[in-house]
Amino acid sequence: MFSLPHFFKNKQDEMKQLTNQMNMRVFAMGLSLSIAVLMLAGKLTAFFITGSSAILSDAAESIVHILASGVAAFSLWFSMQAPDHHHPYGHGKIAYFSAGFEGALIGVAAVTIILLALRALIKGAELHELHLGLLITAALAAINCALGLFLVWVGKHYHSLVLTANGKHVLTDMWTSLGVLVGVTVVWLTGLSWLDPLVAILVALHILYTAYALMRNAFQGLLDEADPHNTRVLLDLLEKMVAKKLVSGYHQLRHRQTENVIWIEMHLLMPDTMSTGEAHNRTTELEEAVRALFPERIVHITTHVEPDQHHAAHPEGHDGPEDPYIAC
Repeated sequence: MFSLPHFFKNKQDEMKQLTNQMNMRVFAMGLSLSIAVLMLAGKLTAFFITGSSAILSDAAESIVHILASGVAAFSLWFSMQAPDHHHPYGHGKIAYFSAGFEGALIGVAAVTIILLALRALIKGAELHELHLGLLITAALAAINCALGLFLVWVGKHYHSLVLTANGKHVLTDMWTSLGVLVGVTVVWLTGLSWLDPLVAILVALHILYTAYALMRNAFQGLLDEADPHNTRVLLDLLEKMVAKKLVSGYHQLRHRQTENVIWIEMHLLMPDTMSTGEAHNRTTELEEAVRALFPERIVHITTHVEPDQHHAAHPEGHDGPEDPYIAC
């Protein structure tokens, strides 16, 4: 049953949770930007030492990564701004623009790598001091691996698409470095310098796939594509509530998610003779059960209560979009 102290305690816990999430996101993004600068400096050093096209392609990807991380940092800050008069649903959707922009930049980096590699393949590569360049590349790849895994973990744990996309970009950078490391090692051992730009092209193709995946996720978010898992757990809960007769039925269920915030809308059917107070108490109980399904997220629920004989109240049917799920 609904109680005022319990309601305020939930609000306090929600604010504490939100503050912790914000602090961790800011720390993770600051770490990402700092290491991105270190990566670029290290890879350019390795290129000037070796003259390797593959290593240069790796450095080119890092330049794009710094630009993308800057956009991601701004997007993260903007997404955490409180809702206002002009943005009553908050600012979280900028995360999808950020992820799409980062995916586009990764794609540009991949095309640039391919062009540079083709040029080196045609003109021929002049390589030297490969062993030192390999050591630098290996160290940088290890740092990027740890950073990328950390960013993806923070992004998924705190439901931040900006950090998840940035972490995947860092891991892409790591895989690029590993591909370069393997290719340049083969060149060093065999003396076949034409393998160097060929490796760069193969790595670029892998980067293009990552760019596609990031942009696809961004489009899904901008179009409010419903999460299948969220749909399943919501429908299961509503069916249980009907079975225990807390509500008579439901329809017009809709939900969407932006970062760590979920908006849910539904129509609930109650017995015709039930008092407004009892209907409110039952609705509140159901809403608390819905929130419990998503303990690590901020959940906003809008419910519309109708009598069992709701068809009589809507002789011409419900206005608005078609019910996306089977009505009870």
